[in-house]
Amino acid sequence: MNRLRPDQDDSRFIRRIVMTLLILAVTAALLRAGNLLILAFGSILGAIVIHAVADLYADHLRVGPKRSLTLAIATLLALLGFLAWLFGVAFRQQLNTLVTQLPILLDQLARWASQSPVGDKIVDAVRASYAGSRVAQDIGGIVSGAGEFILNCLLLLVGALFFAADPKVYERGFLLLVPRSMRPAMEDALFDTGSTLRLWLRAQLIQMTTMGVLVGVGLAIAGVPSPAALGLLTGLSEFVPYVGPIAAMLPALGLAVQGGNGAVIGTLITFAIVRLIQTNAITPFVTSRVVAIPPAITLFAIIGIGTIFGLFGLFFSAALLVVLFTLIRSLYLREVLGEDIPRAAHQTLLAANARLKSTED
Repeated sequence: MNRLRPDQDDSRFIRRIVMTLLILAVTAALLRAGNLLILAFGSILGAIVIHAVADLYADHLRVGPKRSLTLAIATLLALLGFLAWLFGVAFRQQLNTLVTQLPILLDQLARWASQSPVGDKIVDAVRASYAGSRVAQDIGGIVSGAGEFILNCLLLLVGALFFAADPKVYERGFLLLVPRSMRPAMEDALFDTGSTLRLWLRAQLIQMTTMGVLVGVGLAIAGVPSPAALGLLTGLSEFVPYVGPIAAMLPALGLAVQGGNGAVIGTLITFAIVRLIQTNAITPFVTSRVVAIPPAITLFAIIGIGTIFGLFGLFFSAALLVVLFTLIRSLYLREVLGEDIPRAAHQTLLAANARLKSTED
């Protein structure tokens, strides 16, 4: 008589306990490997950029897939080399001045803002919130260990090249992990996400370029030192909406303090005017085909992702938010609730004969 032998209900309970522990273990492992996952996501973004450029070459130069991909990789490497030349050679003196004097300049800016009671409260709040943040710790780590940061960037670049070389291998591998009945929905969601990310990256490129040029011109008119370097920094910071431009404005204000109140006022006016132009004219035009995420959700999601994953998480937070928003639309609203949401046109990956899906079912 096996009185301690588990019955069917006990077995079901044990399986649930094991599955719960397994889910908790996987979640803990993913959190511990958060930096690596963020780098992998950045590599996927880089691969999307490479294939977008390759499609341009294929359409305009009438070359084959391999040649267009090779030209796209060469273009990306040339662009990265050009940026390295700008920061390492052309703007080296300005950046050295900015980096060495930035703490002094920020202290001067804080003293200037603290002249009023309201400004003093704001300065204290900013210092308190920044001191214990994960991003502040990562920035300190970059300053003390630039080699690790460079290694992560190289890992991101190499990962992007590997993903771009044969993306269908990874896409098919992901779909094979999904139950057979759910593969069509997951495949549609996968291509919806890729299409949306490509449109979002195109919109970001336009916004970054216009922001950098307009801010650089405005700071030059205001008499702020190193307007070209500050314009480039502001343009790159636009990749992180809301948070990035505010962070890029701080060194501009710090350098403007050296020129007196007129330069500071000119800097504030420049950023205000450029932001108005960007918000009311450029952004609605370039993001008309991209998912419209409410600003409040964008702001708090970016801060939350940066808090959890640190500097690299902050840098890729907007793209992560686009992915989450697209998956909610594709998997929940369309597949679960039955909303009429268009699908991106694509060829099926796991069918014997690839068929072209229409944008509307």
